Amino acid sequence: MAEAFGQFQYPTPPLAVYPAETIEAHRAFIARRRASRPGEEYRIPTEEEWDAFLAHFEKRKVSIGTCARAFGSPCIHEHACVRCSLLRPDPAQRARLAEIRDNLIARITEAEQEGWLGEIEGLQVSLASAEEKLAQLDAKQVRQRQAIDLGMPRFSQIATRISTARGPSS
Repeated sequence: MAEAFGQFQYPTPPLAVYPAETIEAHRAFIARRRASRPGEEYRIPTEEEWDAFLAHFEKRKVSIGTCARAFGSPCIHEHACVRCSLLRPDPAQRARLAEIRDNLIARITEAEQEGWLGEIEGLQVSLASAEEKLAQLDAKQVRQRQAIDLGMPRFSQIATRISTARGPSS
């Protein structure tokens, strides 16, 4: 759609809100999807199902953070959580994670001294993951400490603006 001004046509600026027909079309799409799915998917869960759902989230809590894997999915790293990209480390457990990293370094040194070549590669993967998790925690902490200037005017900036408008004459 375009508006004409003289010989030029300017495009109509986009609206800031969704038009009603877009919202209606989306609601119709959702209704069609629900109608095509089995009705039992929209039933109230049993007590056992609800308990299993809640237990999943309790089981996601591990010693150094929280596992972000989806409900009902198994742990793909066989509980080697430090290696898992789905682990969200808890900042309060940074010291514990550093201890794990230090232990991995010591174990790699021991494996090299003993000639346990099969151990070294796996330990190095775990070490790299532990260092990555520590770096994530450190970067998050730096971001949280940085002040962000939102450009809000200070009172002194507002108060210095003096209106030149004159009131009614007496």
